[in-house]
Amino acid sequence: MFTKKTDKDGEIFGVAGAANTSTPAPAEAAPAAVSAPAITSRATAPAAAASSGTAPSYLGNDLLLKGNLVSKGEVQIDGQVEGDIRCTSLVVGEKADIKGGICAHDVVVRGHVSGSIHGVRVTLESSSQFEGEVFHKTLAIEQGAFFEGQSRRSDDPIAEADKKTAAATAAVPGVPARTGSTIPTGIKPGMKK
Repeated sequence: MFTKKTDKDGEIFGVAGAANTSTPAPAEAAPAAVSAPAITSRATAPAAAASSGTAPSYLGNDLLLKGNLVSKGEVQIDGQVEGDIRCTSLVVGEKADIKGGICAHDVVVRGHVSGSIHGVRVTLESSSQFEGEVFHKTLAIEQGAFFEGQSRRSDDPIAEADKKTAAATAAVPGVPARTGSTIPTGIKPGMKK
């Protein structure tokens, strides 16, 4: 459904429920549109993933995702996303284009993001282009990075994102108020759930 990769042992594995028998789209092909209310990955935290040998969830540069993406582990995006992303750790690749909100413990941006970022550790690398608001505990901006917007320091930016989401949902008629967070809370790199 999304992409498949071959690990160092030559085994093929799929991402986010993708069938192992599908073939990836050629690099020259136009992005495939994927429309979904939410995609959930069952990956573990990044450090646990590294020690157990599992790879991060990956959205290739030939894909367009319209909808929200939720993961309990590390996510790397090289394609296009029109929607919100909630995960433990996020790497936005150089060719990635994200329009929406990001909420993750660790965020590394190398590509284009237009929206908001809520992260404990946020890094805008030299190739990044960011337009929007960043809510962070620590923020690093490399020389050459494009940053247009506001930066706000917070001791717990993820909790602030959850409060904003709950308030916005409660304000919509006919939509029940949320009682719990959709981001994996309490999961920190190196922890097992």
